[in-house]
Amino acid sequence: MQEYLEIGKIVNTHGVKGEVKILPLTDDVERFNKLKWVFIEKENNLEKYSIENVKFLKGFVLIKFKEVSDMNAAEALKGLLMKVDRRNAVKLPKDAYFICDLIDCDVFDTAGKVLGKMKSVLKTGSNDVYVVSNEESKDILIPALKSVVKEISIEDRKIVVSLPEGLVDDEI
Repeated sequence: MQEYLEIGKIVNTHGVKGEVKILPLTDDVERFNKLKWVFIEKENNLEKYSIENVKFLKGFVLIKFKEVSDMNAAEALKGLLMKVDRRNAVKLPKDAYFICDLIDCDVFDTAGKVLGKMKSVLKTGSNDVYVVSNEESKDILIPALKSVVKEISIEDRKIVVSLPEGLVDDEI
């Protein structure tokens, strides 16, 4: 499991006083209001930045860091990722998982047949869709519904699903 979780990507500067524009990488953008500090990854090193102010603007989060006093300093952060450690991550409800913990899990059907590896998760609005890549590099799109996903074991890196009829083409 990853020790640090990505919560945002710095996509631009905002204004001349050192604010940065963040693309949130979390379902709960209100979480930014609760943060006192974050790590910013620079060349594989994490540096701690204290949050001075948070605002929301058209799907983005604007943050002023205490350590960043002007637009030039903010410009140096452009393209970098903001992270939190697991201890400061959002507490998930029962049977909910961080996407980064699901990626690369082996996916099996209920009969024990290997379907492939979890490659990504699509956010569709109504429910998530798991993208599973098999040996032939074909993607299987599996709806993340309780009726389909029967078991998830992050420790064993294993997901068991009951595929709906017709979801995967059987060879003729």
